Amino acid sequence: MKLSILDQAPVSSNQTAREALEQSVLLAQAAETYGYTRYWIAEHHDLPGLACPAPEVMLPYIGARTNRIRIGSGAVLLPHYKPYKVAEIYNMMATLFPDRMDIGIGRAPGGSAEVTNALSDHFLKSVWKMPETLKDLLHFIHNDHPAGSESAKIKAAPLPEIPPEPWLLGTSKKSALLAAEHGMAYAFGMFMSDKDAMEIFNLYKDSFQPGSIQAPKTLLAVSVICAETTEQAEEIALSSLCWSMQRKNGEGLSGVPSIAEAKEFNLSSSEKEELRMMREKMIIGDPADVKERLLELQNQTKTDEIMIITITYSPQDRLNSYKLIAEELLQ
Repeated sequence: MKLSILDQAPVSSNQTAREALEQSVLLAQAAETYGYTRYWIAEHHDLPGLACPAPEVMLPYIGARTNRIRIGSGAVLLPHYKPYKVAEIYNMMATLFPDRMDIGIGRAPGGSAEVTNALSDHFLKSVWKMPETLKDLLHFIHNDHPAGSESAKIKAAPLPEIPPEPWLLGTSKKSALLAAEHGMAYAFGMFMSDKDAMEIFNLYKDSFQPGSIQAPKTLLAVSVICAETTEQAEEIALSSLCWSMQRKNGEGLSGVPSIAEAKEFNLSSSEKEELRMMREKMIIGDPADVKERLLELQNQTKTDEIMIITITYSPQDRLNSYKLIAEELLQ
C-alpha cells in the first residue's frame, strides 16, 4: 500500500503560527523516514487555527530539508491565480527538487467571502472558467500549447527535466470527470465529502482519456488518528473534532484546543449529534484497527494510494499516529 500525508498546518491553542509551521517541517522529515510516498501541504486563507496560506513558500523550505519524499500542494486554489504564474512557480520548484514535485489543483475559495474578494476579482466567474484555466495550466507545465496560439510564444521557465506531476483534487463527480477529461491523476477528499468514493473513482476510470498520464491514477484522502489504544485515540481525537465543529459553525477559536479544554466545551444536543456525525467520517483506533480499516477502504475503492490527514493538539501525538500507521503498513 502507498500512504501519503496531507498537512493543513494546524495551530494548537498553545502555539504560534511559526511553531506550527516548524512542526510541518518536522512532519515532512518524519514522513520521509517512515516511508510515506508524498507530503502535501494545504492552502487556506485567514482561517483560525490553520497556518499556511502559501504552499509555494513552505514547499521550498521543506524540500531543502528533505531528500526523497515527493512534496506538493494540496491544493493550489486555481481560480485565484493566473495559470502562467502557477506554472512558473512549480516549474522552478521542480527544477530545484527533481522528480519530487506534485502540483495539486483545487477550485475552493479557501476562506471567507471577504478573503475571496481580497484575493481575486470575479471569483465565481473564475470558477466557471476552471476547465479552460486548468487546460491552460497543463499546457504551460508540459510546454505544449498548440502552435500558432499566443501562449505558444512563451515558456513558464525554467523548464525542468521532469515536470511537476499535476493532480486534480475534488469531492464530486464533476471534479472526477474534469480530471478524466484532461488525463490527470485524481485525488478524492473523502474526509470532506459525503459522496461515495467508489462511485466517484469508477466514474473517473470509465471516463479517463490519456493526457498528463496514460492510465488512471487515484488517491483517497481520509482523516485518521491512531494511538497505542483505541481509548487513547478517541481522547486525542476529541480536540480535533471540537475544533472542526466550532470552526465549521463560525465560532472563533485561537487554535486546536487541548484535550482538557475540549472536555470543558459545553455542547448542545445538536452539537453532540454533529460531533457524532463528524466522528463517523474519521478512522480512529489502535494500530491494528486502523490498519484493518485502511485496507478495507483500499479494497473497496481500488485506490492506488491513501493520503492521511491527522490533526491533534499535541505535535507528538500527530507524529506518533503517523509512525504507528507506518509501522503497521509500510515497514
